Amino acid sequence: MKTRVILIIGILLLSYNLVNSKELGTVTADSRTGSMNVFTSPDLYPLTAQWVEEYSKLNPQLKMQLIITTDAEIPNLLKTTSAMGFITDESYPALKNQSIWNMVVGRNVIVPVMNQTNPFKDEIYHKGITSAQFARLLAKTEINNWEELLGNISNKANHPVHLYFLNDPAINSGIANFTNLKELKNKGIQMNSEKELLTAIQNDPYGIGFCRLTGMADQNNQSITAQLTLVPIDKNGNGKIDFSESIYNNVQEFSRGVWIGRYPMALSGKIYSVSSTKPQNKAELSFLNWVLIDGQQYLTSKGFSDLVSNERQSQLAKINEPAVFATTTAPETNTPLMVKFLIILAIGITVVVLEIVTRPVRIRNRASSAPLLNLQKVIDQAEVVVPKGLYFDKTHTWAFMKKDGTVKLGIDDFLQHVTGPITRVEMKNSGDKIKKGEHLVTIIQKGKQLNIYSPVTGIITSQNKNLLSQSGLLNSAPFTDGWVYIVEPANWSLEIQFMNMAEKYTNWLKSEYTRLKEFFASAVRIHVPAFILVLQDGGVLRDGILAEMGPEIWEDFQTKFIDPIK
Repeated sequence: MKTRVILIIGILLLSYNLVNSKELGTVTADSRTGSMNVFTSPDLYPLTAQWVEEYSKLNPQLKMQLIITTDAEIPNLLKTTSAMGFITDESYPALKNQSIWNMVVGRNVIVPVMNQTNPFKDEIYHKGITSAQFARLLAKTEINNWEELLGNISNKANHPVHLYFLNDPAINSGIANFTNLKELKNKGIQMNSEKELLTAIQNDPYGIGFCRLTGMADQNNQSITAQLTLVPIDKNGNGKIDFSESIYNNVQEFSRGVWIGRYPMALSGKIYSVSSTKPQNKAELSFLNWVLIDGQQYLTSKGFSDLVSNERQSQLAKINEPAVFATTTAPETNTPLMVKFLIILAIGITVVVLEIVTRPVRIRNRASSAPLLNLQKVIDQAEVVVPKGLYFDKTHTWAFMKKDGTVKLGIDDFLQHVTGPITRVEMKNSGDKIKKGEHLVTIIQKGKQLNIYSPVTGIITSQNKNLLSQSGLLNSAPFTDGWVYIVEPANWSLEIQFMNMAEKYTNWLKSEYTRLKEFFASAVRIHVPAFILVLQDGGVLRDGILAEMGPEIWEDFQTKFIDPIK
């Protein structure tokens, strides 16, 4: 039926276009002609001006007027004009209680940065620095050494903290919000420019300061400038950098972490496009599409961060949802052509109705002869492989002791049915120590990832290097060629008491299957309301359902389904 209906619809649309083109002529305005008003807050003027200038060069027939406004004038501007604007978080409070449309088009990310050779680097990367610790440094002038900042009171050494400050209101405002300080009393060493600040820290092992991400990142290769490193922030204040907070290895990973909320919001301001209602004017929609695609390249030169690719796609989908546009009445109507179209439409509707009425009969006739393999594959408990002889853990991993006393580890079949094709794996190295319940391996699917936890404690003696180039083995052969590590166990006899073998694990998976359905029903309703998830008559889930979801749901799945309950 699907093919026939598509064919019918295609014929109708073609017929309509032919009729419409002859009847209406050029009715709707071209997206690159006409006029458009764009306003901007003062702090975004250089960026918005360049966007308007570059877009005007591409579309000379479109007249664009740029208006600079104050925060106080923004609400009234939105009420009295049809202008579209660009503002930052600092301007957004002026729109409190206003019913407006907005979308994110860029970010203003502030980061703490220190010297690569800082003697406390390893400790900081393990523990992180909390907002409270930064507040102690910024609020009191008597804190002047790293030992006191990090709480190493027993350490009598004295390594001075050289705090570098940039006279930038936006950066200082973000720092104040992050530390909950009304005033930054410790002004440190004042720098005139971001380049000067970063150069000073590059030459100072005890230096630390705040700057924009774009200032200390090499945008060409997504790396951090030589001799500098980001300062990890212990966001939840538990005294260590958890897996959910570990986003500081490179610029790409960090940017993704900012987007999905792993970085303090006070230090990651947004750049918004705002309008009184969702833009429907073709010129405005075309301009916004350009800003989210080609216009992103101009953010960096103005000190802002562009959006990661997945966020761009989600924002593009937000503005390109189907909308009904008003059209101008045609001056003349060609009646014969319209009559022909109505006849074609009537025939098409008749065919579709017949297709719907007769389809159940055809389906019943085919059902007796069509093989079940033609049905869409679903996650079925009966399809999940649970080999005998292995120990299974509630972390969705398995363990098997070999004759030589070492233990082979891998990921269970249930999890790969949920994730769909795994495109990359991040593994630990031989010789690394692992502990039960701590990070074991990261599985990645097109940039979206899950951290899997270890079922045992021990030392990794070897890793399955085939997974580095053939990560799909985790899907096709999770219990044979898709094993992950071989480990020399430390507490095997104790830890297997917390694991189950085939029969008990199969029974436990029944409750996991129920929990899985409940998770997706809840998560999809929150994050993807337009996504239809059929869970009726006992309910089934499509095989690899997580592959269809965005990174927000992967993050929810990590925290609510994979992470241990605390």
